[in-house]
This record gives sequence, C-alpha cells and structure tokens, in this order.
Amino acid sequence: MRTLLQGVDTVISCDPNDRVYRNADVWFCDGKIEGIGTFAGNADKTFDCRGMILYPGFVNTHHHLYQYFTRSLERVQGMELFDWLRTLYEIWKNLNEDTVYLSSLAAMGELMRYGCTTCFDHHYVFPKGAGDLIARQMAAADELGIRFVASRGSMDLSKKDGGLPPDSVVQTIDEILADSQRLIERYHHPEKDHMHDIVLAPCSPFSVSGDLMRESAKLARAYGVRLHTHVGETRDEENYTLSRFGMRPVAYMESLGWLGEDVWYAHGIHMNDGELDQLAATGTGVAHCPCSNMKLHSGVCRVPDMLRRGVKVGLAVDGSASNDGSNMMNEIRTAYLLHRLTWGEQAPSGYELLKMATAGSAALLGREDIGSLETGKQADCFLIRREQPDLLCAELDEKDLFGNVGYHKPCDLVFVNGQLTVEGGRLMNVNEERLYRDGKREVARLLG
Repeated sequence: MRTLLQGVDTVISCDPNDRVYRNADVWFCDGKIEGIGTFAGNADKTFDCRGMILYPGFVNTHHHLYQYFTRSLERVQGMELFDWLRTLYEIWKNLNEDTVYLSSLAAMGELMRYGCTTCFDHHYVFPKGAGDLIARQMAAADELGIRFVASRGSMDLSKKDGGLPPDSVVQTIDEILADSQRLIERYHHPEKDHMHDIVLAPCSPFSVSGDLMRESAKLARAYGVRLHTHVGETRDEENYTLSRFGMRPVAYMESLGWLGEDVWYAHGIHMNDGELDQLAATGTGVAHCPCSNMKLHSGVCRVPDMLRRGVKVGLAVDGSASNDGSNMMNEIRTAYLLHRLTWGEQAPSGYELLKMATAGSAALLGREDIGSLETGKQADCFLIRREQPDLLCAELDEKDLFGNVGYHKPCDLVFVNGQLTVEGGRLMNVNEERLYRDGKREVARLLG
C-alpha cells in the first residue's frame, strides 16, 4: 500500500545531517518511508498536509505502564523513592491481567496521542496467579497499533531478604529464567516482526540478587536480546550497594557483567566522572526521566556531561505514578527547563532534546530503522498544524519548538508502520469512551 503525505510544510528529519525539508511530499510504501521530496505517481491514500509540521515519532525508553492506575494518590505524594515503593507495592500486589491490559491501553494511548510511536515498558511486578501479563501488554499494543518493546522484568528479593517488595510479587530465579526464555522465544523475532520485541530487565540492585542479574545477562546474550535495569537513581541506592557489596552501583553492575552496547540504565543520576567515562567507553546507555526525577526528589541527571563524553542518552517518561503522565512532548519541555536551570549555557537545546527523544532513544533500543525520517526507515511519524494561534512566532523555529515553547495539544495525525493511528487527537483503533468506563471500574477494584 502506498500512502502520500502531500505538501508537508516542514519536515524535521532528525537525521545525521539534521536536514529540514520545505513543501515536501512524503511517500510511505508497505510500512516504510519510500521518499521525501517531490514525486509523481499514484497513492492508495493521500493526506493533505499543507500547513503542517512533520516529526519522527518519539521513542519512549523507560516506563511502567501498570502504574497508570495508581497516579496522583494522596497517600504517596511527597514521598521519596524507597518509601514510595514500599507503600505502592501493597497496591501493586493485586495486579491482574485486566489491570495490565487496560492500564497499558490507557498509558500507551496517551503516549501515542502526543507523538510517541515506540514504547518500551519495564514490567517487573508478577503477583502469583496473575496470569500472562506480558501477553496482555502485547495485545494492548496491537490494538492501538503502537510499536512495542516489552520487558520480562523480575524481582527475587522480598522484605525478608532485605529488599523492598512483599513476598507475593517476587519469584525464584528458576521461575524467572524459565518465563524469560518462553517470552524471548515467543516475541523476539526482529527479522520477522519489527512491531514487537522483548528485553530482560531485573528491577534494581535493591530488589534482585546478584545471581539473578548474572543469569539474566547470560540468557539475554545467548539469544541476542538487550538488558535494562534501574541504576544510579537515588542516594539510597548508592548507600545500599556500598553497605551490602562495598561498591558503588556502576562498579556493582560491572561485577555482574552489566556494562556494554546491549545495556541501558534508567535514570543514571548519581554518577561521578569516572563512571560516566566508563559508560561512554563501554557503550552503555541511559534513559533520562526528568519529570520522575523531579517529582521523587531523586536528583538531576548529568546530561550535558554525558553528551560531551558521547554516552548514549535517550528520553523517557518513567512510571506514570512518578510523573504522573505519559507525554513525551512534556518530557522534552521539562528536560529543557530543568537543564537550563541547572547547567545554564551548557544545557542541551530544544533540538538536541528532540533528537534525544527520537534518534537517541532508538539507539538505546538497538533500533537503526526508527528515530529519524529517512528513505528506507519505518514510517513512524506525527504531524501538528502550524497555522494556529498557539504557535504564533513559535513556529519560526520548528526544530526547537518542543523545548523552547512547548506544545500542549494532541497531534493532528500519527502514523506507525505507515498506518494512521491518531487523527484529530483521537485514537483510531480504540473506543476511548469504553476504555474510560472499563478503566475506571478496574481502578476501583485495584484501589479497593
């Protein structure tokens, strides 16, 4: 099928040459970008895109979709990470397939309405008897039409072992590895299916054992899948690894085989110069989560220092309950202001943060086929209408728009794999009213 985006006012490619196209036609064919420019030919479907700005779809590199149903709870406001987690685990231990399916639909639906076309989720809470939670996430992603990378997260240290979670949500290493292998064999077929993938992602140094980290890394590398975990998020974590293992978090990760091109960490806030050099030298990446880091008083990630060293950095919204939204446009604006406040002239520009949310995030996931608008890449993109009062003067600098000024409306059009998934700010494949009713009922059950 050939699709034509006709007469696009401005195309922000985010390619390695930072090309910007004016008054261009964009052709999709069989889910990929066939060309950008002026072309003759017949299209099966044509969209009039005059007066619109086209961007590559955002790639979210760290989320906890299930947390969408525990947002803005009064009892946890003002808490920092460890107390926040201890309190919410008592709710999360009641997750089931319905909770995970509906929260994934709602959270990824919000992401997609605001331009996100690929979502990575870090799911690590598996209550006993809860069902096949990853399968329900995949079903939600397929229904929405979003590109989805799931993780088989894990925890094997409960309160009785010195960890944070209750016994009912931790598993044995053998259980975790067996299910990890099952999910890899079911979903990790990148040469056949670019819409799904799987990652192995033990939760964090304070909720998993060293043995689980080592064995997960061995299994992942045997199958060629990537690795993800939380590292360097808080001082409490740093104190935990120092007291338990006599090492700072990055040194502890190194001792477990958790550095390399196939690894990326969530947060990476509390790292010294030597550790940043180590990340750069090994190709280990970082998912930057500015809203979550601010809300939980975790600290400010050293993004300018990372970029200067060549550390791979992507952008992410983190769990909804620590944000409390799923909006990559808002994440760019927040990151821009946070780093201007902290670093002044050294702060990344709005365009650098846009590239972090697209090409930079794609690199963390090991994807060379998304993250920019180039011939042969996946047709994942979104458009916003420039001819509106909200963008007066701001539209003169389309590359820096999301950082400098911000944009606060859903997209006019979103395409994933060449398919239209959002039009006029509405999800094309999901009944939003029914999702609200079903979600509200499930929230009441979970919180009750």
